Amino acid sequence: MYRHHIAPPRAYTQFSHDIIRHPRLSSDAVRLLTWQLSLPQGARESLSRTAERANIGACAFTRAKRQLKDEGFVHERRVQGPGGHWVTQQLVSNVPLSEAEAAKLLGRMPVSAHVAPGPRNPAVGERTGRPADGHPYGDTCVNTPNRPPKPPEDAADASAPAEAPEAPEAAHATAAPQAPEVDRGSEHPDPGPHLDAARALTHAYRDLDPALRHIPRAMDAELTDLTARWLAAGHPPTAIRAHILRGLPGDGAPVHRPGGLLRYLLREVPPVPAPAAPHPEPQPITAQEPTPGRPLSPRLHGTRECEGDHVQPALFRPVGEETLCPRCAAVDALSALPDQPAQLATLGTPPLRPTPKAMR
Repeated sequence: MYRHHIAPPRAYTQFSHDIIRHPRLSSDAVRLLTWQLSLPQGARESLSRTAERANIGACAFTRAKRQLKDEGFVHERRVQGPGGHWVTQQLVSNVPLSEAEAAKLLGRMPVSAHVAPGPRNPAVGERTGRPADGHPYGDTCVNTPNRPPKPPEDAADASAPAEAPEAPEAAHATAAPQAPEVDRGSEHPDPGPHLDAARALTHAYRDLDPALRHIPRAMDAELTDLTARWLAAGHPPTAIRAHILRGLPGDGAPVHRPGGLLRYLLREVPPVPAPAAPHPEPQPITAQEPTPGRPLSPRLHGTRECEGDHVQPALFRPVGEETLCPRCAAVDALSALPDQPAQLATLGTPPLRPTPKAMR
C-alpha cells in the first residue's frame, strides 16, 4: 500500500476523517460538503450551484442535501432583505452544529442587497392599450338579447296629443308567437318513485359478475339514476340484469373500467317489449273426422286409430269394419287358441303383414 506523503504546494484543503468516512453520508453528500469547504472564505456559492458544477443530478442533490441537514453540516434560514425580498441563507460547517449554535452564527451574517432578483427579459412586441368598455369584436354580438321595438317617429303636428308609450308587456305581446315549450321530462318517465329499488339494484351489480366487483363507489348515484329510468320505463330487475350480462365481454377479457361500462349499457332505455301472444293448445286430430278449416293430409285418408293396447296412438288402414290393427288382431287370435303356449300371446310378437297372395 502506497501513500503520497508530499503535500501539494498550493490549492489544497485539509478534511477530517470523520467527513470522508461518515457512515450516513453518501458519496454525493461528501462531495458536496468537501466542495463547499474548499471554497475561499466569504464565497457566496449556493449548494444548488455547487451540485450543478459537480454534475450531481436533481434527485441526488436533494437526497445529499437532506443527509447534510440531518447530520448538522448544513443549516438554512429565510430572512427578508432590503426592498422586501426574501432570501435564503445557507451555513456550511466542517463539524456538526446544533440548531442553537447555527442560529448564533447565522445571526451574525448580514443580509446582502445584491441577492435581489435581477431585471427580466421584456416581452416580445410593444405594449398596446386596451379599451375600457365596448365589445372586443364590435357592436354586433350574436348573444345580444332582443330589445323591444322602438315606437315610430310621428311626423304629424306637434300639437296633436302624444300617444301613450307602449308598455313593455304589450310590445312583447305583439311579437311573433314563440314556439311551445317542450317538456324535457316527457322523454323519460319520472324515476323518483323507483329510486329506492334502483339503489338496491345498483349495489347488487357488483355480485353479478367478478368483472363488476370493482365499480367505484362514487358512481353509485349516477348508476342509480340510470337504473331508475329503466324501472320507470317498465323494465323488471331481471331484464336489467340480463341486459348487463349480455353486454359483458364473453371471451374472458378483463374489464378495466366497470363503472364506465355500466354507464354505457344503461345510457339508452329501450322500449318495453310487448307481451307475446299465448300459443293455442294443440287439439287432438282424429283420422276419421278432420278439424274444420284444416284439411287432412292425403296420406291419412281412410285410416283409423287402433283400439288395442298401444303406448301411443296407432293408425292403420282397415279393410272392412275392424277396429284393431293387424298386430293387435293377431295377438288376440293367438291368445284365443287353446293349444298355443301362453308366451306367444305377448305384446312383443312382431306384427303380421298381409302377403301379396292374401291381398289378391
